[in-house]
Amino acid sequence: MVGTTIGTNAAWHGQQATYFIEDKDDHIYNSLVKAIVEHRLLPGSKLPEEALAETFGVSRTGIRRVLQRLAAVQLVTQLPKRGAQVATPGQDEATQVFQTRKMLECTNLPQVLAHCDENHLLAMEEIVAQEQQAHRDQDGAAAIRLSAAFHVQLQAIAGNQVLTEMVSQLTLRSSLAIAVYGSPWQQGCRCHDHSDLLALLRGKDSAALADHMVRHFDDIVANLRFNHDASEAPDFAHIFAEADPRETL
Repeated sequence: MVGTTIGTNAAWHGQQATYFIEDKDDHIYNSLVKAIVEHRLLPGSKLPEEALAETFGVSRTGIRRVLQRLAAVQLVTQLPKRGAQVATPGQDEATQVFQTRKMLECTNLPQVLAHCDENHLLAMEEIVAQEQQAHRDQDGAAAIRLSAAFHVQLQAIAGNQVLTEMVSQLTLRSSLAIAVYGSPWQQGCRCHDHSDLLALLRGKDSAALADHMVRHFDDIVANLRFNHDASEAPDFAHIFAEADPRETL
């Protein structure tokens, strides 16, 4: 396939699964990103170095390096004398994240259509099928992961790795926004929207595909509820129980 392949088990930042085989820092980073994106670590959750170091069996220095990496991609906020916590996007930031995604993803659709072939379509159909099954199983974590995979994989078809990486990073921040402002039932995107987008992609209907993508993002923002209550302290031992260093997202 052309471009960066983002399958259902790929890492959130767009790298292939082998990226996480040996490096301990990368494993911890991967585990924390996954927990944040899947809403097991909610916005506002405190991330004390000592507790995380004990959970992962590493030094506080190692945890500090990982938290700095997460802060660099705006998933974590670090405050002097208050430590680190999962970032909580404000209303303006949340809205702007989706507006930016809409601009990038809609603008790139002509290139997606130009490069799309049957293999791409089959890969997209597999993601949609798994996403629909996750919704039937009420598996919120999988639904969120597969929703992001759909959007990143769609953009990856065009072969623009820089844009694909940007969309991949924005899906992380989108998940934070949904965790803060989404309705209790809001787990990723509505999967029937993705089925409709895929049908338009297969039919190569450029205008209809762009219109539907615009409505798709507008609907997501319209369903956000801009109020937020502080989350309870997370149970790291439970969240990261039996984490496998070879696990991929």
